[in-house]
Amino acid sequence: MAVAGVLLVGAVAHRAALRRLGDQLFMTCDWRSRPRALVGSAVVVALAALGGCAIGPRYQAPSAPPVARYTHRPGPSATLATQGTAGRSQHFHYGIAPRVRWWRAFRSPALDTLIAAALENNHTLAAYRARLLQARAAVAADEGIFYPQVNGTLGATRQKSLGGISPGGGSGIYSLYTGGVSVSYYPDVFGANRLLYNSAEAQANFARDQLLAAQLALIGNVATAAVSAASDRAQIRATRRIIASETNLLRLTKLQYHAGAVPYLAVVNQESQLATSKAALPALLQRLALERYTLATLIGRFPAQWRPVHLRLSGLHLPRNLPVSLPSVLARERPDIRAATEQLRYANAEVGLADAQFYPVVQITGSIGQESLTVGHFFDPASSVWSLGANLLAPLFRGGTLRAQRREALELYAAARASYQQTVLGAFQQVAGSLRALEHDAQTLRAEGDAYAASQEALRLAKESYRAGAIDSLSLLTTEALYSQARIAYVRAEAQRYLDTVALYTALGGGPVPGHPGKVRHPTDAAPSVTTVPSQRNAS
Repeated sequence: MAVAGVLLVGAVAHRAALRRLGDQLFMTCDWRSRPRALVGSAVVVALAALGGCAIGPRYQAPSAPPVARYTHRPGPSATLATQGTAGRSQHFHYGIAPRVRWWRAFRSPALDTLIAAALENNHTLAAYRARLLQARAAVAADEGIFYPQVNGTLGATRQKSLGGISPGGGSGIYSLYTGGVSVSYYPDVFGANRLLYNSAEAQANFARDQLLAAQLALIGNVATAAVSAASDRAQIRATRRIIASETNLLRLTKLQYHAGAVPYLAVVNQESQLATSKAALPALLQRLALERYTLATLIGRFPAQWRPVHLRLSGLHLPRNLPVSLPSVLARERPDIRAATEQLRYANAEVGLADAQFYPVVQITGSIGQESLTVGHFFDPASSVWSLGANLLAPLFRGGTLRAQRREALELYAAARASYQQTVLGAFQQVAGSLRALEHDAQTLRAEGDAYAASQEALRLAKESYRAGAIDSLSLLTTEALYSQARIAYVRAEAQRYLDTVALYTALGGGPVPGHPGKVRHPTDAAPSVTTVPSQRNAS
């Protein structure tokens, strides 16, 4: 009977399976056929013993980066402190990896709700999860190369023989009844099967790490959009106060002009200032709308379906203790670097598979069954048939195809290595930039805080002077407008500290991958569903 080949790996398991196959065939043979069966079994076992051979380059994981820190000079140990919840001093703890649910360090239930909903409903994550399951199914399918393929056949045919004479005599038309079991496989003589499995496994690990990288990016994007929206809302409130103050200021300026107290130039200047402030408001409103729509999309909802979860900057707590992973740990644990490492492992296996094409392929087949011209004699001992065979296929001439395929695999490996190195460099750049950004953000916030405090004091003095009659309402309104502008600058500086803190966490990879490397655990607890409302109730 025809026998399909299957790849096997593992010399010990193969030898045991082949011995059992040989023994079974040996026992079913006639005593006069046993010498031939014994020879066949010996061939089978000898071929299996060759399974210890291996071809292709041995994979070596990339070495740790040759640097001990992220920046050209030692990183900051702590940042400056100033007033307000966003003005806390942040302390950097080097050598400690971030925890998995790092966003909880902001202690914001609203932010937790947004991130949980995004992890539960984001369609990009769903696509990455499906690709991971697809890759794992491919690995499970390739595991079939470890075992012999066993097939059963049962059939009946009605046919006419050549020459018009049937095997049993009489007319040339007869029936043939067949049935049996066939076993076959390709022993992994040179290790090609193991390389094939390693290639599929690397692709599954790559899909896993891509999913983890997508989860990390999603969390960072949600946090960034939420903080930006909170900053926009605070700036909109301050801008509207500025517009109200400048509108009153313009009204008073016009009254003074009509009274002859100020020239018309003062009216024109004030109109210009009011128009400038009004022009800033639509841009802020548009930016806020885009942030809301971004959050809706990240959470897997249409903008018209989603009611925004309003996050206020005052509801966030700036993390005081910031973990900073060692460079060697970052290169080992950050998801995108892990994915690049698996691509390197995959490319290494592809080089080995290209080398394997130069070596012969061994096929071993065996079958046992029954053949009979009548149903009544189907199970007679005389109707039993068996076969045992071994074939070898070796490439002799392929017109340069094999060498070209090996060059292709080598270039694939070179590209994977360059991509890995660039991924590591990009990760270190992000961490270094985030560390310095947090250091400079604290300095900016202190300066803006000083300006804001000074404007508050100026406004207090202006109000006292106005009540005492020392200044007119025009001077008071001018001071109020300056105060509102200082408030906007301070809000921007506050938001930037939160944003750069999020950037540091995401640059560090969000903590090590939890659980077994082959499993993906959801990085959050039960994810609540988001609230949906009719589209008429969602204005921008």
